[in-house]
Amino acid sequence: MNQRQQAIDFYHALCTTGTMAQDTWNVLLPGLSARGLIFGDRPLTTVLRPLFHTGMDWHYLRWRSTVTLGIFRKMAEAMLADPALRSQVRLTPEEEALIQIPTGFDTILPTARLDSFLTVHDDGSYHLNYVELNGESPASMAYSDVLCELFLETPLMQTFAERYYVEPLDVGRRSAVDALLRIYYQWRGNRSKLPDIVIVDWKGTPTTTEFHLFVRYFARYGITATICDPGEMEFRGGVLYADGRPVDYVYKRVLTTELLQRYGLNHPIIEALKAGAICMANPFTCKLVHKKASFAVASDERNAHLFTPVEREAIRQHIPWTRVVEERTTFSPEGEPIDLLPWASEHREQLVLKPNDEYGGKGVLIGWECEQSEWDAALKAALDEPAIVQARAVIAYEDFPTLLPDGSLDISSRLVDSDPFIFNGDTIDGCLVRLSKVTLLNVTAGGGSVVPAFVVDKRE
Repeated sequence: MNQRQQAIDFYHALCTTGTMAQDTWNVLLPGLSARGLIFGDRPLTTVLRPLFHTGMDWHYLRWRSTVTLGIFRKMAEAMLADPALRSQVRLTPEEEALIQIPTGFDTILPTARLDSFLTVHDDGSYHLNYVELNGESPASMAYSDVLCELFLETPLMQTFAERYYVEPLDVGRRSAVDALLRIYYQWRGNRSKLPDIVIVDWKGTPTTTEFHLFVRYFARYGITATICDPGEMEFRGGVLYADGRPVDYVYKRVLTTELLQRYGLNHPIIEALKAGAICMANPFTCKLVHKKASFAVASDERNAHLFTPVEREAIRQHIPWTRVVEERTTFSPEGEPIDLLPWASEHREQLVLKPNDEYGGKGVLIGWECEQSEWDAALKAALDEPAIVQARAVIAYEDFPTLLPDGSLDISSRLVDSDPFIFNGDTIDGCLVRLSKVTLLNVTAGGGSVVPAFVVDKRE
């Protein structure tokens, strides 16, 4: 049994001791509400245990994520320089126009997130698959930090800490502020003032509670930040106003696709960017790797020349075979020449179909969970609306404890993803952890749970 499983087993044994589980839930439930750890009207967490990494687990995840991030960074640079290569990610004409606007700083990914499944086998070996790169508006950096703080106050974690050292992975907000300030001062060319920040997203979005956590955290640095709907902004006299307040920094949480659907290229943010009046994170160039088709660019044999042997091996190990749905010949995951569409139809049970630019699980079709007719219809539709097919990833599972409505303890299996946060386009720090009992693991889609992550090590 590996060290990680030993820690999990000890924690679960504590859950069955006296009233420890109920006492912990009595801390968690009101704490979630009081600290804004709510998604829409649902508490973020429904279980009694965080995710545990050993020091070696976390080292491995950070190391491989750093290598993988380098692959996507190299791809983005190549796509910016080569329109033919860039066409493989299927940007819209409007998005093509947006990525031409100068940003005033170097990175395309001030903040981002790699969504992954990390399986730790009994012998301590690993299997790691990355399935998406959220390069545009990654959520949960603040949620995860505050969840760490809350779990440390519970009876279960306090008793667990008597036998184990616990190190919370609660660096998301700090690293985000560092990344956001870094590009701001690169854009300004000096450090003469603090930014005037506006967090922009639609009014009533479920993640508004996290925006408020960021507003309070920015205030620790003396930075004023407000929250504003895109419809409450205007650009006049060379200044961008958010609900009447002049701002020079847009922390854009609204998705580019939705902004374009509502306003086209005629929005004050776009006008201000063209005038050089604001710094914005993330920049529109993030779309190059945010698109699901970026995984097809990475794994397609046509682009192997872009990468070193070490990078090609990392792609083989960690990035599932992915192709944009189109009429073409290519190679299968096993390296056999195939006609893509007939092959994808015949191999439904080994594939997932994903829209090129959606979120929250919208439009995702799990091949092994649908009927052949539904799958074939989706493949046909994908010829008109860009989508990818991706090989079935190895999904990680773990047991987690929860209290049932009758007060009894249930310890049962859940899908687990460990999604490292990216900062400054080159640094991995902290991670989002999501749990689910169904294959489509996404909190936005209306299910699942978020828990914090801790590095644990047994005391001597």
